[in-house]
Amino acid sequence: MKKFLTLAMGVMLSFGALAQNYPNRPIRLIVPFAAGGGTDLVARALAQRLSKEMGQNVVVDNRVGASGVIGTDLTAKAAPDGYTIMIATPTFTVNPALIAKLPYNTPQDFSPVSLVATSPHLLAIHPSIPARNVTELVAYAKQRNEPLTYSSGSVGGSSHLAGEFFSSLAGVKMLHIPYKGTGEAASSLVAGTVNAAFLDVQTLLPLVKAGRLRAIAVTGAKRLQILPDLPTVGEAGPAFAGFESGVWYGIIAPGATPAPLVSRLNAEIVKALGSAEMQKALLDVAAEPVGGTPQAFTDLIKTEIERWGVAVKRAGLVATQ
Repeated sequence: MKKFLTLAMGVMLSFGALAQNYPNRPIRLIVPFAAGGGTDLVARALAQRLSKEMGQNVVVDNRVGASGVIGTDLTAKAAPDGYTIMIATPTFTVNPALIAKLPYNTPQDFSPVSLVATSPHLLAIHPSIPARNVTELVAYAKQRNEPLTYSSGSVGGSSHLAGEFFSSLAGVKMLHIPYKGTGEAASSLVAGTVNAAFLDVQTLLPLVKAGRLRAIAVTGAKRLQILPDLPTVGEAGPAFAGFESGVWYGIIAPGATPAPLVSRLNAEIVKALGSAEMQKALLDVAAEPVGGTPQAFTDLIKTEIERWGVAVKRAGLVATQ
């Protein structure tokens, strides 16, 4: 027992020294989606602030493909030394229900560090659609001979399932058209290839401001500070009471990352989120800073995996091999 306690004490001191000397080289922040989307914008804002706070560059590394699986797998297999982290979104918790054979175990192969921010979707339509609000959009959809089409950046992502949820509440048929990333999904809407989209505010807002798209609602529980005149979907009437969809952003590390390093990263992220500079950067992309403990983020991920598992089944989606 004495030898065991001595060994345990040595390990704790070693980990403590590791955290104290951390970081002494650049940190890689993996973004499992394309550059320019909402996830990428939040990641870059956080990386810029963390670089200042931690005295080492935090370098964004976009690893795109397979609904985020490529970047997530790279993170799972990276050295658990605090020098590889990843920004996760709801797709991280949807994929276990949507993809039968993931190359990693979502609950076991990652160390949640901190929730960073949340942001709702915008419901936007092509300007050729004669609707100015949710009620008019539903009426227009019901008089069409074919279903409304809507785009998203992946099958089974939050944008896809938001459309499924909306169509079920509205009692209208909507056809989902998936693309490789939110950028392509937004471009297809601008081109008129699809009729509508439920995408992140960061991607759609510049297109709305340029008059290339029409935003008719925000999907959060409350109106956005930067778009105070845009109603929520829930304001459209009792049929949409409780309708909410959006994106959360959080930082995860490889599963065996020592607890002192996770705690250090968490403290730095929470500190960054408290800065006026970071809060403005997130507000500019319609995201609300959150923060919190590693355990709180762990609990959220567990709840989200369960919630999305039910949603995927309800939508009738079949897990791919």
